[in-house]
Order: sequence, then structure tokens, then C-alpha cells
Amino acid sequence: MPVYSTLCFLAAAAMIIAFINSKIGKMQTTIAITAGALILSLGIIIAGQNGWFHLEDIAAEQLAHINFEGFLLKGILGFLLFAGGLGIKLPHMEDQKWEITVLALGATLFSTLFIGISLWGICQLAGIQFDLIYCLIFGSLISPTDPIAVLAIVKKLDAPRRISTQIEGESLFNDGFGLVIFVTLFTIAFGNETPTVLGVGQLFLQEAIGGIVYGFSLGLLFHYLISSTNDHSMELLLTLGIPTAGYVFADIIHVSGPLAMVVSGIMIGNWTRYIGFSKESEDHLDHFWELVDEFLNGVLFLLIGMAMLQFSFHQEDWLMMVIAVPLVLLSRYLSIKLSYLGFSRYRNYNPLSVKILTWGGLRGGLALAMAMAIPAGILVIPEKNIDVREIILVMTYAVVVFSILIQGSTITPLIKKARAWEAQNK
Repeated sequence: MPVYSTLCFLAAAAMIIAFINSKIGKMQTTIAITAGALILSLGIIIAGQNGWFHLEDIAAEQLAHINFEGFLLKGILGFLLFAGGLGIKLPHMEDQKWEITVLALGATLFSTLFIGISLWGICQLAGIQFDLIYCLIFGSLISPTDPIAVLAIVKKLDAPRRISTQIEGESLFNDGFGLVIFVTLFTIAFGNETPTVLGVGQLFLQEAIGGIVYGFSLGLLFHYLISSTNDHSMELLLTLGIPTAGYVFADIIHVSGPLAMVVSGIMIGNWTRYIGFSKESEDHLDHFWELVDEFLNGVLFLLIGMAMLQFSFHQEDWLMMVIAVPLVLLSRYLSIKLSYLGFSRYRNYNPLSVKILTWGGLRGGLALAMAMAIPAGILVIPEKNIDVREIILVMTYAVVVFSILIQGSTITPLIKKARAWEAQNK
């Protein structure tokens, strides 16, 4: 079946699950789609094992054709991050700029090191020869919070403004720094060249700073293009040029496309929205991009749920999955708690901030896509043909699924308590 046909059927399945949930379940849509895809995947596996019908290999083959890594990182990510940037209120982010910077940079680095070193120590105790560099790679890809998951789930729960701004801003900006850490460790583990301090610095300037500068230039260009027309349809169509050609060109010039989409989205949402669009377009901008966001998120979270069909699970994999979830949660809590020890010296915060930022630091498709970039064939347990890629993939998948289904569905009571505290202390 052609890739386009497979994606069409997946989109239809996501919409059907969302429709059923709206009538029966009333869960948050992305959580319902992920849960529905997991149930479908488990049903296919169980049916195949019992000889009822054999769809597991066919489904896995069709999913492999889509290339999850390329579909997300080279395709829909630009749309999702641009839509997320449109909804950011710049005055709120200005008020929280230092908190966002510390969380996006310092907390990500701390979490990477804590997860990597702790995982290596646990593996040594368990008798699994998983090298420190591979543990650090897992730490680097799982430490940044996923902007897609955060914006799709947490943003819609109406958390207190400061908490909402911190968690949204952190998730949108920590990808650039996380990418530099991941690429550096990836080069050490699998590359032929040894990275240097100068090389890492150049990579950061090119990817992160270059992405921000390019995003500003892109936003400025499309601001003037949108401002030059009064055609309602053309104004909305022009916004599509940013996450399409604009995102692809970022890859060509080797700067961070994700950061560029966030910056240009913030510019269009906070500047062009009020002085560039006609009144009709201003009214329809959010509705248009919410529709695009909902549709692409539906397909993405369905793919996350069905990704398990592509994995092989061994006994050691289950052990590593059980270890990964609490370890990532602990590292998230410590990184947030240490950050807030510094923040609290200068400003008062909602007492539930640390808990909400810890439990709301969701992981999603971005971590899974990076895990899929790990090359296969570097064996850890030769007698069972278990390699580095398999272990990192299953650990990442366990954290992502737990994050979306458990954390995403149970954070509401914390946010309600935080809102109640805000109301009492105004």
C-alpha cells in the first residue's frame, strides 16, 4: 500500500477514535487516540499469537514504510511548532524569561547527566553491559520535554499563567539545546570524528542561534507579505508558507528548523496578528491553525500508539522499561526542584509549581524519533541479539506512553488545586 494511502487510513482511524471519545469517553483527544492505538496494537498482537488472524507483520511493514523519524522531524513538526508559537503570549514570556532560560538549558543538562550516570550504575548492578555513552544518549533524548505533547495536553487545561508560560516556553525552546547535546553524544558514540569544545560551540551557534535568527527573518518576511494584502484567504494561505518551504529551507542551510518555527510563530501571533491581518483573518487565524494542529496531532499520536508493533520485546527490555520510567521522573523532579531553589530567592511562586512542572513535563514523538535514529547492530546481549537501538527504543517508548497516558490524564487535579490557590491569594 502506498505511504499516502496508509496515512489516509491512519488519519481516518484517528478521527474515528476522537469521535467515539467525544461521545463516550470524554478524555483529552490526544490521550484517547494514543490509548485507542495501543489497544488496537495489542489486539493485533494477541490475535496473531492465538492464530485468529495475522496482521502484525503487515501492520509493522506499513508503519515502517512511513518512516516515523522522517515523518515527524522532516515533515509535520514544523506545522505543530508554528501552531504552538502562534498561541504564545509574548508579554507572559517576557515576565518568565529567566525561568524559561534556566529550565530549557540548565535543567536539560542536569537531567541528561543524572539519567545517564544513574542508568549506567543501575545497569552495572543488574549485570547489563550498557556503556555510559549510550546511557547518556538516552538521557539527552529523553530529558527535553516534548512541545507537541505539552501543547496538546497541558496547555488546554488552563493552568495558572506563570506555570503555563514556564512549561510551554521550556518545551518550545529546550529542543535546540537538547539537540546539541544529543548530536554531540551521538557523534562520540557512532561517528568517526571526536567532537571538540570548538566544534560543539560552532554547532550550538549554527543550530540554535542560527535557528532563532532565521526564524526572526522568516517571521519578518511573512509579516510584510501578509501586511501587503487585504485578501482574507491569501493572508491565511501565506502563513502556510512558513512551516512548509520555510521549515525545509532551515534544513538546507543547517539551522534549527524547530526553533525557527517557534520564533516565527511567536512573531506572527503577537505582531502580525494585530497590525498585519485584516479583521476577518484575525478572527479566523486561531481556528484555522487549531484545525491543522488537531488533525496532525491525531495522526502523530496514533502512530505513537501503534509504534509498538515495530518493536521486539525481550525479558531484559521489560526490565529496562521498568527502570526508565521512575528514573526519568526522578531526574525531572530534581532538575525542577533545584531550579526553583534559585527562583524562589527572587520571586514567590504557586506552591504546586514544582509538582505540576514535574508531572506535566511530558515526552512524546520527538524523543521517539531521536531514538529511532540510533543505528542498529551494536549488540549489548549477543546471545539474544539485543542491541543498543532496541534497548534505547523500548525505554523511550515506555517513558513516552507513561507520560501521555498516565501523566497527561492525571495532571488535572493538580492544576485545579493550583488555580484554587491562585484564586485565594489574589
